[in-house]
Amino acid sequence: MEDYEVTEKELKDQTIREYVNLQRLKHADDKEQELAYQEKILKARLQSLGVPTEDLEF
Repeated sequence: MEDYEVTEKELKDQTIREYVNLQRLKHADDKEQELAYQEKILKARLQSLGVPTEDLEF
């Protein structure tokens, strides 16, 4: 796997996404459902980057 340096713009974009997700969770009527949705999306992103998600379960 090649080294990849994150640009400042990419870091800002990711940080904004994280903030938006926290706000969605904070204001969700069904917090458990929103949390499950966000976990599903994040797992898909990690898997697309080649990160094995089965080792991430607590």
